[in-house]
Amino acid sequence: MNAPLGDVDGNLKNIRAWTSRAAKAGADLVLFPELAITGHWCNTESWRASQDVPGGDATKQIEALAKRHGLYISVGLGERDRGVQYNCQILVGPGGYIGKQRKLHMSSDEYFYYRGGTEMPVLDAGKCMIGTVICYDNMFPEVPRILALKGAEVVLSPHAGRFGKWKSRGQKKVVARQKRFFRKVYHSRAYDNGVYYVITNQAGPAGEDTNHAGVTMVLDPEGEVIAESETKLIEEEMVIAKLEASAFENRRSRRCFNLLTRRPEIYGEISRSTA
Repeated sequence: MNAPLGDVDGNLKNIRAWTSRAAKAGADLVLFPELAITGHWCNTESWRASQDVPGGDATKQIEALAKRHGLYISVGLGERDRGVQYNCQILVGPGGYIGKQRKLHMSSDEYFYYRGGTEMPVLDAGKCMIGTVICYDNMFPEVPRILALKGAEVVLSPHAGRFGKWKSRGQKKVVARQKRFFRKVYHSRAYDNGVYYVITNQAGPAGEDTNHAGVTMVLDPEGEVIAESETKLIEEEMVIAKLEASAFENRRSRRCFNLLTRRPEIYGEISRSTA
């Protein structure tokens, strides 16, 4: 979905509509993009739109929505905490607020508006254990690996990926390029860690001379795409996928599954060396 910066009421209205559609389609878990509540763009409006988590009005509205439809919702917003802002993705369920993931690595201009988080929680959503890797954090394979080692079975990957001016490139080319990128990166992330990977991106105008490219995709623990958005244009779309526990078990129980044969005692160099 698109999420104009600062239009919290409008974005929440859109989230309610899509959640209702997802519930009617039988969804247990609904993933919305990065900063889908407050919007994604880097200027002072991002601070004005940010809210407390979990005490803010937006989180309470999402809690009520999850309770009404009896499902789990993951959605992003700017979190205001002790005078600074975090790029935050919350998870709520029928019973209320469950937890949050703060984006760890800031890309380009985000660095000047958001502080990076320091924790990587794995949250219990009843039918599965969930980890969240927000947009640019996926460029660091250590993040989903840590989540997998902590018990994540499903990794949610909300995005607000930008690509530049609206008319500078044809929409079909932009969408096709985004899909190629997602397939290239997330095939490895899902396969290496034996997890489901669920990806969604904002779709539409983001700010001055820039836009989000859209695309939603779901990969199984083998790294295979099992569902993806069908539109070739940059527009809102819902994708439904069924995640089978058996696929997770089949990948994880193999004799040479890499998480079973890894040797962390020899990996210390990765935390000491810099490029």
